[in-house]
Amino acid sequence: MMMRVATFAQSDQMISSALRVQAAMANEQVQESSGLQSEDFGGYGSGAGRVINLQVSVTRAQSYIDASTLADNKVQAMYSAVGSVTDIITQLRTQLSAATVGSSTATASVINYSQQALSQMQGLLNTQYDGEYVFSGARTDTAPADLSSFATGTGSLTTADTSYYEGDSEIASVRVSDSQSVSYGVTADNPAFEQVMRLLKFVGNSTTLSSSDITQALDLANSALDATSTVQAKLSTDAAQIETASSNQSDYQSFAKTLSTDLTSVDVAAVTAQLSTYQAQLTASYSAISKIQSLNLASYLR
Repeated sequence: MMMRVATFAQSDQMISSALRVQAAMANEQVQESSGLQSEDFGGYGSGAGRVINLQVSVTRAQSYIDASTLADNKVQAMYSAVGSVTDIITQLRTQLSAATVGSSTATASVINYSQQALSQMQGLLNTQYDGEYVFSGARTDTAPADLSSFATGTGSLTTADTSYYEGDSEIASVRVSDSQSVSYGVTADNPAFEQVMRLLKFVGNSTTLSSSDITQALDLANSALDATSTVQAKLSTDAAQIETASSNQSDYQSFAKTLSTDLTSVDVAAVTAQLSTYQAQLTASYSAISKIQSLNLASYLR
């Protein structure tokens, strides 16, 4: 039916209003299905920049968490290896104490043990995690302990010898936040390891041990055990720092995600209720438009 000129303006206004309601309904239907205020950043207006910054910070926090996790795992591998070193030096000290009585059997036993333990030490110092040598400093692709020339001769109980070491002096570090890095770990030439290696070399390559040798070896064993305990304490502190920093990043990430959700999400129940209101308005609008368009003088006079 053709619209009458007299009712055109009113009908046009009502149609425009209905279309606006329909557009609002379509937008809220998208919100209802997605749970988000907008499918793109443009729909957030002036708040878009804040939403983007929050999402970027969440991603950056995750990168710090991932780096911290890797570093913490390396520290745990180091700590486990140092624990085994402690076991070696403790057992060696026990056998040296037994040899102080001058028993040839006890002396032979400690010499044999030292030979085996030196090889075990090489394996422990060459510990790898994720394909990298953890005691090599920055030279993570190089095994830090090489006994090919070190294991010859008895050496000295009093003179340090790190000729077995193939790494460098760089201590590893990990960035755990925008403003903090944590140095962690030790290298295989650390005095604690050097003392153990020197002691095992001397005892293992000896054909016999005098009472003076055993006394000096026991003194060095005690020193090495103390130094090893210090290394373990340092690694424990490193792990605690890394884990605390990672926890802080996780807390921030949770906060940022919650804030981002608050800024971008909608109350689905409220949107559903609003959709019902719009539906009622739209139904009423089209009913009124239909009524107006059907009016003419003939129908009025009937």
